[in-house]
Amino acid sequence: MNKNILNTGVQDFISENLSTDIMSVLLKKPIFDTVSNTELVQQIEAKKKSKKKLPTWFANSKIYYPKKLNIEQTSSEITARYKSQIVSGKSLVDLTGGFGVDSYFFSKKIADVFHCEIDKKLSEIAAHNFEVLDAENIVTLPMDGISFLLREKSRFDWLYIDPSRRNDVKGKVFQLSDCLPDVPKHLELLFSRSDAILIKTSPLLDL
Repeated sequence: MNKNILNTGVQDFISENLSTDIMSVLLKKPIFDTVSNTELVQQIEAKKKSKKKLPTWFANSKIYYPKKLNIEQTSSEITARYKSQIVSGKSLVDLTGGFGVDSYFFSKKIADVFHCEIDKKLSEIAAHNFEVLDAENIVTLPMDGISFLLREKSRFDWLYIDPSRRNDVKGKVFQLSDCLPDVPKHLELLFSRSDAILIKTSPLLDL
């Protein structure tokens, strides 16, 4: 995470070039000494994707964006807010935290939220953004959610899982046993840590 990206001049450039052709930015001579043109493009593309999908993040000039793919895979604010209306209680573990949109809205309803993300860079970005958004009741954990549950012996009011539907061998999948984490495989562990589990699945699973 290059914190120089958060400097006012760099942020101004990103905001002013959301509609600029990306290749023209990439092919320019280095625009800033401390931020590469590739990093600028990554921020521009991801922020542009967030305008309608994540207006709360888009409106904040201190938000640090991950790769565009992470924004494409994350929940929209509308769906995250809907999911937050389902849960209640004092504690929730987001086993597949990602960019942290779901965790942020869960934190509006739950006293203690644990955000697990195996990608350490993405976890660091989420932690920074939670601080910027004043979400002080979220604990970020740069680790696999299943590993966290194996380490912790506590019980939680809720577990939330959005299994990855990308399989290195099978490509795009929808069966829960083909996703990561493998929910059926870990059911005993999951129910030993909570009586309430919320899972976002592929629509095809219903069929």
